[in-house]
Amino acid sequence: MPFEVAAHGVSRSSLTRAYYGKAKHVTRNSILETLSSIFLNQIHQQGDMLRICVALCVLATCWAQDCQVSNIPVMQNFDKSRFAGKWYAVAKKDPVGLFLLDNVAATYAIDESGKMTANAYGRVIILNNWEMCANMFATFEDTAESAKFKMTYWGAASYLQSGNDENWVIDTDYDNYAIHYSCREVDMDGTCLDGYSFIFSRHPAGLRPEDQKIVTDKKKDICLLGKYRRVAHTGFCESS
Repeated sequence: MPFEVAAHGVSRSSLTRAYYGKAKHVTRNSILETLSSIFLNQIHQQGDMLRICVALCVLATCWAQDCQVSNIPVMQNFDKSRFAGKWYAVAKKDPVGLFLLDNVAATYAIDESGKMTANAYGRVIILNNWEMCANMFATFEDTAESAKFKMTYWGAASYLQSGNDENWVIDTDYDNYAIHYSCREVDMDGTCLDGYSFIFSRHPAGLRPEDQKIVTDKKKDICLLGKYRRVAHTGFCESS
């Protein structure tokens, strides 16, 4: 689920343009080219073997990190029936635009035709100071890959945004953790320019210690390590 809210009449594309403005377009390749130039200049000036080693190690690390959206690995042999049920978002990476703040949870179900649906809720603030619990709904269209879906979503109220997103399950053990990913806009170099991700747990208290390393490794795989923030669960939506 995207769990996204936006003022009625404001499109996601306009929010994206406003966010990026006229900033210079920077790609992964241009960053690596700059790093290469800096390191090569230092090597030429210093003639220091240690600097050569550091330069090569940094560049090798950068190139080894494959952030092409088309190469992001997803869950193999994903079983949506086992995935059904309630999940609590315990961490999230937001997209451009407005998003649910916290107390986010989603319940997935499989209907009689085998199609997956979901309903979700979370705390939002609209009109600057109006705090409320928003409800969202989604349907998922199967694709050739079991863990990749085409999602259509909408809100229970008119001020909640509707739309279509990719919805990928990166990994899950079905009983404790799940990692969701969606890229909305692919950059010129094949990396994700605008996207979002959720770390889900079956438990509102968060991930078990034994799951945290697995989740951290998967964050690296999708090039989002260090870009998440914690999602609190205070019971706001249960009491509202």
